[in-house]
Amino acid sequence: MGELFRSEEMTLAQLFLQSEAAYCCVSELGEIGMVQFRDLNPDVNVFQRKFVNEVRRCEEMDRKLRFVEKEIKKANIQIIDTGENPEVPFPRDMIDMEATFEKLENELKEINTNQEALKKNFLELTELKHILRRTQQFFDEVSVRAALHNRDHLLPGQTAHIVLCSRFVAGVIGRERIPTFERMLWRVCRGNVFLRQADIEDPLEDPATGDQVHKSVFIIFFQGDQLKNRVKKICEGFRATLYPCPETPQERKEMLAGVNTRIDDLQMVLNQTEDHRQRVLQAAAKTVRVWFIKVRKMKAIYHTLNLCNIDVTQKCLIAEVWCPVSDLDAIQFALRRGTEKSGSTVPSILNRMQTKQTPPTYNKTNKFTSGFQNIVDAYGIGNYREINPGTPYTIITFPFLFAVMFGDLGHGTLMTCAALYLVLRESRLMAQRSDNELFNMVFAGRYIILLMGIFSMYTGIIYNDCFSKSLNAFGSGWSVRPDTLTGNRILQLDPVVEGVFKGPYPIGIDPIWNIALNKLTFLNSFKMKMSVILGVIHMLFGVTLSLFNHLYFQKPINIYLGFIPEIVFMSSLFGYLAILIFYKWLAYDAQTSREAPSLLIAFINMFLFSYSDPTNKPLYRGQMGLQTFLVLIALACVPCMLIVKTLILRRQYLWASSALASTVCGLGGVHEGSAGLPPLWFNFADVAVHQAIHTIEYCLGCISNTASYLRLWALSLAHAQLSEVLWTMVMHIGFSSRGLAGFFLLSIFFAAFAVLTVAILLIMEGLSAFLHALRLHWVEFQNKFYSGQGFKFLPFTFESILEGRSEE
Repeated sequence: MGELFRSEEMTLAQLFLQSEAAYCCVSELGEIGMVQFRDLNPDVNVFQRKFVNEVRRCEEMDRKLRFVEKEIKKANIQIIDTGENPEVPFPRDMIDMEATFEKLENELKEINTNQEALKKNFLELTELKHILRRTQQFFDEVSVRAALHNRDHLLPGQTAHIVLCSRFVAGVIGRERIPTFERMLWRVCRGNVFLRQADIEDPLEDPATGDQVHKSVFIIFFQGDQLKNRVKKICEGFRATLYPCPETPQERKEMLAGVNTRIDDLQMVLNQTEDHRQRVLQAAAKTVRVWFIKVRKMKAIYHTLNLCNIDVTQKCLIAEVWCPVSDLDAIQFALRRGTEKSGSTVPSILNRMQTKQTPPTYNKTNKFTSGFQNIVDAYGIGNYREINPGTPYTIITFPFLFAVMFGDLGHGTLMTCAALYLVLRESRLMAQRSDNELFNMVFAGRYIILLMGIFSMYTGIIYNDCFSKSLNAFGSGWSVRPDTLTGNRILQLDPVVEGVFKGPYPIGIDPIWNIALNKLTFLNSFKMKMSVILGVIHMLFGVTLSLFNHLYFQKPINIYLGFIPEIVFMSSLFGYLAILIFYKWLAYDAQTSREAPSLLIAFINMFLFSYSDPTNKPLYRGQMGLQTFLVLIALACVPCMLIVKTLILRRQYLWASSALASTVCGLGGVHEGSAGLPPLWFNFADVAVHQAIHTIEYCLGCISNTASYLRLWALSLAHAQLSEVLWTMVMHIGFSSRGLAGFFLLSIFFAAFAVLTVAILLIMEGLSAFLHALRLHWVEFQNKFYSGQGFKFLPFTFESILEGRSEE
């Protein structure tokens, strides 16, 4: 159970791997994911390491697979994910894999090249077909118009005559460029050209990009070679495509027939090419994920082998790894499996090493505890073997403090149901692997949300609050006759009067407070005192946990001059305040409550040593003497932490230096002057400043941290008031209507109430309470015992490859 409260015990081990078995051994270690390799060649360039060629070959195969994957996605073919975890291929299989991927890539490139050429040819023929049709229609219109104009001897007939006697070019241009193209022709040619254009109704496919583009057919009439050259340059500048167009109708008709025949033949070839491409991509889609996993596993293995040293005989690889002590047997079995798989007869050796280097921090988690551990790790990775606040403490305290701020039976039930859905369907949701980052974040914290919802239901019962309404399950503890309420809108119930107060409500707050005018006054006092009590208990617990760190790391000076003064300082001041709250609740009843003094004024007078205030009487006999003693005790703890600890550390350093000097002089093996060297580095000024900062931060932090826990009171009150306002402004209006129209109106208002409840009270208020609970743990709780200055254990594992993330 030790690993539950602190990180795993780690060891540095040395691996001796035979060259022929190293690949398989590292493969087995990657499958179990229990070792973190150290780089034994930090000064060697990446491109000068032994297995750099193998890494490059794997990267080349990965590039080819990414090309295939891109083509599969472009064809809208689904990549099949069976969840299979294929074994790592042997090094000798790399040649076959390279040949397979090379063949597939070349085949796809050849298909794409041919298909693009065919589509380009198809596009040209299609454009030519539209040009021939539109040109013939235009000449027919001009001929008819010319005949009519000649018959009537009209002046406009000359234009038709010019068109029929002119030279022309025809082509296709993008529809959006027509207005600019026409203006340019008019300006450059000075109005000596005649342009006709018509839109192509159906969009055409661009063979290079595959996009649908809209184009127009145009025909330009001109006279003379000079204008012809100008027109062609303008067409070239606007990326217009010119096509040869016969001058006689018969030739245009014959060419159109030939073009249609070629288009039909080309369409058949295109369909066959696309079918072949689809078959190739569908076959690749079935195995591309398995190929990716195999290649990336191989790349990860060779990258890891590059971290190892090679002995002078070139027959053995030496690696250094960090690994948990509890997993040494599993690592030995993995090395044995790798050796047997490679066919080697020489076993691999694992040798534990003694080192003074700080090991990485490794906290074992499962799907339930991982979310809470991530909350702690976001603050900082714990030091090696330091008390871990993630489990089991944060699992209980985090959702509980959240629920204190969010306490509502109805809202807690909704949150619990939502989290329960994610938990019960986690296998199916994990298999879907959504790309929505927000959903993935919520799904990763499903167990946190589940506990927050359950605890919110509990605090909702304590507050007797369900969607801003109280539940009268056991009957109120106040008894009032019905005739007394007649004509009395405001009625004050006096518990001293016999028969009015029957007794306390069995659990939680009496439901009668929900309709009381002084409800806020009562809840303010109750929740504020409750926040102080919870805060003091939480902080005292954090200081207590620091004791276990000092005991484990064998630092008695930190116990006597760190933990004891800290716990005494906080207990004598704020622990005493929490005791006063309980004392006041127990010592005063309904008859004497009006004479009860103010705790806030009493606490301020305690620091000022003022006990002559007539408006604030003592709570108990001997209060002045006890409070004076507690303040003096708290003040005496400050120099213990500030000065005494620093002086004792300096004295220990001087004793150790003297002992070392005596030992060295007794051996007689050191020249004069060297015996005075200290065994450890020590700077009195730095230690004094550090201790002063820690003492001031702790003493002032006790005050600010206690005040910070008042956010429990503030957010709880805000959540309850916001819920009440939402009910009053929305549902209350819906309930006020009657009849059939009232039913429809109530349905509308209930829908609005449900949306606002989820959006504001569950999501926004829930996120606010979550962040405040996070701050209370990071700042007020963890800083008492958790430094968070370690570095995380990052084992070599193939798990990230299986989850779809790229292997770095």
